[in-house]
Amino acid sequence: MGFFKSVFCFIVIFFLFLSSTSATVVSHDGRAITIDGQHRVLLSGSIHYPRSTVEMWPDLIKKAKEGGLDAIETYVFWNVHEPQRRYYDFTGNLDLIRFLKTIQDEGLYAVLRIGPYVCAEWNYGGFPMWLHNMPGVELRTANDVFMNEMKNFTTLIVDMVKKEKLFASQGGPIILAQIENEYGNVMSSYGDAGKAYVDWCANMAESQNIGVPWIMCQQSDAPQPMINTCNGWYCDQFTPNNPNSPKMWTENWTGWSV
Repeated sequence: MGFFKSVFCFIVIFFLFLSSTSATVVSHDGRAITIDGQHRVLLSGSIHYPRSTVEMWPDLIKKAKEGGLDAIETYVFWNVHEPQRRYYDFTGNLDLIRFLKTIQDEGLYAVLRIGPYVCAEWNYGGFPMWLHNMPGVELRTANDVFMNEMKNFTTLIVDMVKKEKLFASQGGPIILAQIENEYGNVMSSYGDAGKAYVDWCANMAESQNIGVPWIMCQQSDAPQPMINTCNGWYCDQFTPNNPNSPKMWTENWTGWSV
């Protein structure tokens, strides 16, 4: 009986392991984001990990959950993670993976806004200064120098997150990811190169194969399958650019400081 008892225990532990690491299917239709086939109204709040300390994260996230939030969203801040080209820092309050795991530990979802241009009332919108000084670079447009660096950083972040199995498709907490940030507000200044850049962003993001939807905020012509979303004080009149995309308000501008 000891042998069969051991086998039974092994089977139970094995299935418990599978259930704890099983993939979550995140999709959408014209009504809402769906999680494992169920339509969800998701309430998310922002906690930007570099703006607090590691010791503060558990309490901040716990209070967010107690306040009724389903998800925590954060930007990813390029200039602090790559202060010198190809020199990376994810230590201390820059430990993105630890932050995401803390969200997971509290049982909340995560929205990862990679950007990597983030605005966020953050120095240079999150762009590192070495990027500005690269020969031949033009920022946020169809420029090979810039796009190579943007893709390198985006891929770095995605690969780090995949390695730790933190996308919902891997059993992790991340249900949505964002590429670029409010580009539609400035795109007309770039002409045809701006539209080419948006298309490139969408294709580059999709090529990452993260298994959850990508969003583009303030991007009325966001290419499919990107979900275009609204940022602003009022989003009641906002309509997505595709009938199969849900209406999403990704930033509620409750105030502005000068």
